[in-house]
Amino acid sequence: MANPTILVVEDEESFVEALKVGLKREGFRVEIARDGVQALEMYDIVKPDVILLDVMLPRMSGIDVCRQLRKKTLTPIIMVTAKGAEIDTVVGLEVGADDYVTKPYRLRELTARIRAVLRRVPSDRGGELSSGSLQVGDVGLDPDEHNVVIRGDVHKLPLKEFELLHILLANAGRVLPRDVLIDRVWGSDYVGDTKTLDVHIKRLRTKVEDDPAQPTRIVTIRGLGYKYEKPHSA
Repeated sequence: MANPTILVVEDEESFVEALKVGLKREGFRVEIARDGVQALEMYDIVKPDVILLDVMLPRMSGIDVCRQLRKKTLTPIIMVTAKGAEIDTVVGLEVGADDYVTKPYRLRELTARIRAVLRRVPSDRGGELSSGSLQVGDVGLDPDEHNVVIRGDVHKLPLKEFELLHILLANAGRVLPRDVLIDRVWGSDYVGDTKTLDVHIKRLRTKVEDDPAQPTRIVTIRGLGYKYEKPHSA
């Protein structure tokens, strides 16, 4: 993807100026929104390739912006949280963010996160994630249409949830170690912690499980990772 566009949603002027200079030097086109409402307006105009979204914003919080964007787009969203604000990180992931960084961050780390999510957008997806529908019990997945059918209802999942479910279904009955899942979905250069994986698993369970509090499909294998259980009839 040549010169991808980043919509930076940030109201702290010192960060805005540093990001404009640093990201442009890395080959990105940079558009700036300085509050949550402007971010939603600019998204429709700019159609960015990735969104860098601060949690603390005037007029509308980054959490609410992310929630609104996820109703209409799968564009990768990287949340920016204050140091130590774990609750913001978890909530951001739960409403559909693909990744997060914590202030203060290094430009090199941020750039690595941005390039990682851009490599995973649907139009760039290759290899085993690009072909072949899957059906495990009453859950089906079509990579070409980017659709998931759960008990007869069609769902459009955020990108990371879709890829994670794809890998779990493709390996139904097998235990997938946590590091394998992180490497396959977030990339081998992912520098975040494993909390991101756990939150995405939690979100998937709310959609595919009959009782998310007592999962029987996406099960935890303690000390190893996760497994998608095959139904007895499969």
